[in-house]
Amino acid sequence: MKNLLHLAAAALVALVLAPPARAQSSSDMTKATRTGTVVELFTSQGCNSCPPADAFLGELAARNDIIALTFNVDYWDYLGWADTLAKPDYTERQRKYAAAMQDRRVYTPEMVIGGSVNAVGSDRGRVMSAVEAFRRSGTQFLKVELARDDSHVVVRLPDGPAEAEATIWMVRYDRVQEVVIERGENGGRTLKYFNVVRELTNLGLWNGKAKEISYMADDLTEGGRDGCAVIVQRGSHGPIIGAAAMDLGPQY
Repeated sequence: MKNLLHLAAAALVALVLAPPARAQSSSDMTKATRTGTVVELFTSQGCNSCPPADAFLGELAARNDIIALTFNVDYWDYLGWADTLAKPDYTERQRKYAAAMQDRRVYTPEMVIGGSVNAVGSDRGRVMSAVEAFRRSGTQFLKVELARDDSHVVVRLPDGPAEAEATIWMVRYDRVQEVVIERGENGGRTLKYFNVVRELTNLGLWNGKAKEISYMADDLTEGGRDGCAVIVQRGSHGPIIGAAAMDLGPQY
């Protein structure tokens, strides 16, 4: 399988070398299907308190004003079942959020809202209050655009204030995954996960200058992935200032 990091580097090189006349116009492409507040769920197949949060994340994923993502972590694998969707990188992402928010612990299920606030993932009231508070804060001001045609997906970031450098993340995910759990705390259950992150790639920094990155759509859907999102956040794990997501449909 191709490494998306290499693809991102190639895309950036192509962007620098390609003559302006070859750039596609916005009118030729379909824009992203979803923008909104990013809600990240850190969950585990070995956690028996996680399924209600997993289901709640599915409800959030159905909304057009929220970009909901599931990150499976691996630190409960020792309990008897190794999470089939987990990656150490996702555990590291959660730990870096904890450090940024000066929290001494990581736990499941945890939701991080806007890269700024955390809450127990099954606490609907607290999560939705945090979503509304983040929206009112005006932290997410950057209009990230995802656009597509029959063969390409293009990421566009506009000019904007450069108070601090921000990291650009490309996320590839599966919209739905069902997993039969054979052992551990959830042994015997079939669990459903939504917008399951399968690859998270650092695309470099946005520093206030407009930027455009182009991908072949087939590269983003490789391995059966059927959704992607772009997240721009202060530092590497700070407040999210811009985000967009799209479903990668059958046209690819």
